[in-house]
Amino acid sequence: MNETINRRMFLGQAAAAALAFGAFPGGAAEKDATPRKLKLGLIGCGWYGMVDVKAALKAGGVELIALCDVDSEHLAQSAAEVEKLQGTRPLTFKLYPELLATPGLEAVIIATPPQWHALPFLAALEKGLHVYCEKPLAYDVREGRAMAEAAARSGRVAQIGFQRRQNKAFQEVRQRLRDGVAGRVIGVEAQIHYAASIKDTQPQDPPASLDWDLWCGPAPKLPYCPQIGHLNWRLEKTTGHGHLVDWGIHLIDATRMILEEGAPRTVQAAGGIYHLKDKITTPDVLTAHFEFDRCPVTWRHRIYGAEEYTPEVANGIFFYCEKETLFVTDDRWVVIPRGKNKERIAHESKSDAGGAHMAEFLAAVRSGKPPSCPPAEAHLSTTAVKLAMISYDTGAKIAWDAATETIVGNRTASRLLKREYRAPWRHPDRG
Repeated sequence: MNETINRRMFLGQAAAAALAFGAFPGGAAEKDATPRKLKLGLIGCGWYGMVDVKAALKAGGVELIALCDVDSEHLAQSAAEVEKLQGTRPLTFKLYPELLATPGLEAVIIATPPQWHALPFLAALEKGLHVYCEKPLAYDVREGRAMAEAAARSGRVAQIGFQRRQNKAFQEVRQRLRDGVAGRVIGVEAQIHYAASIKDTQPQDPPASLDWDLWCGPAPKLPYCPQIGHLNWRLEKTTGHGHLVDWGIHLIDATRMILEEGAPRTVQAAGGIYHLKDKITTPDVLTAHFEFDRCPVTWRHRIYGAEEYTPEVANGIFFYCEKETLFVTDDRWVVIPRGKNKERIAHESKSDAGGAHMAEFLAAVRSGKPPSCPPAEAHLSTTAVKLAMISYDTGAKIAWDAATETIVGNRTASRLLKREYRAPWRHPDRG
């Protein structure tokens, strides 16, 4: 989608949201000195779902009234923890449609694996609820388009969990580039190298508390093993789709934000599974080259033997500019002047980006001010990394027509923009 269409969608969503808040309890029209608590629900009670819940409670002015998970043990543990944190116990559900029908519910947090983002997201909007959804926006590109369009139509607030948009270090680098101090950006390199933790890969019965069929949902149902279950689904092709899509997407989104870019024109990726062969189904080594309008962006990752030599730059982005090079990571950014033996200038810049991102969402629900990462924007970052994985899977350079959201001249690659759902679930894109 081109820049004009993106801007139109974003402004349309913001305008609709602003109109909606005049009648929404807790919005700008409410004049109480102490606003009542927003009633929240959580779909997906694993690790990061509870991180999001704690961020919402820390921001204040909320009450968790309902939780949903297909693992009864996760559900019970999370309900007990929420009760301890807020003093009241939330209702618990196995099925998300039942949670969405909870009386008084106003907003939901979706923190499931990606194969379960689209359907609860769309159902929540249909119920008139506001949505905070973790990244990536969707498992496939066509899901993402359906979600972005539904959010724009709904008039509800939707924030996607690209928390690094709130990170002060990334914001300060963006401002330095805007001010022209570094000169023209020639190229960008982003990377996250780390040592992957591998669990048991032998097929076995799932835990008694886990409904494995429902956990897989619209995705293919694979034989259960701990390596593709809780947490480690990130490196499984049918769910998390690998390190770039799961973790690297944060830096691709941050790069887009800093460069103020839209969609890439072309993407080409290469790599393989070398050290972790037969243990994971996505590359443990990957290089992806994105051609954006402003400059090229290269992604690299190694998820074994990768972080020992230069741990200080194992996670971050290099901006190679005419006058200097900038390196930025979560808690600092460094100016590297051109020329030999020039003194590097390091800036410490710590922030609670996750807490700020959730607080921004809650403020948007109350005020109508649009959040920093609506679905239309998150769709661009999600599409970029999905195109890289399509390039990797097909061995082809992908030419992307952003205006029509189509891959040019490659039918095999084009078919990977959408994954057919496993019955009885139906893909939101009926085309």
